Amino acid sequence: MEFKEILGELVERVDGARAAILMGYDGIAIDEYRKEGVDTDIQLIGIEYSSILKEMKRASEILEAGEVAEVSIVTGKGMVVVRGVTDEYFVMVSLTVDGNLGKARYLMKMAAPKLKNLL
Repeated sequence: MEFKEILGELVERVDGARAAILMGYDGIAIDEYRKEGVDTDIQLIGIEYSSILKEMKRASEILEAGEVAEVSIVTGKGMVVVRGVTDEYFVMVSLTVDGNLGKARYLMKMAAPKLKNLL
């Protein structure tokens, strides 16, 4: 299975999912998948949030709180869920405001080891 297939499965199996991306905390994308007809710029979202995620990781290390496993960001126009795959990479899914956040979180948790094996 390739990166795009795993990302596509995440998006297609979750109600309200628009796009998914595998990205480094440095903001460099490995691969992405967008639902047909969706104009969500998942790379831009990933780049913007990657710097925040790096700071969250750094704060967690300073506080000796353990690794940041998952982050959900809910805004008035949608949701973004991020799950760490390795120390260097994360997977992110963009959802509509009424998307199935729970299913996205579950499927991302299941997909993370598959993505890690491909890296």
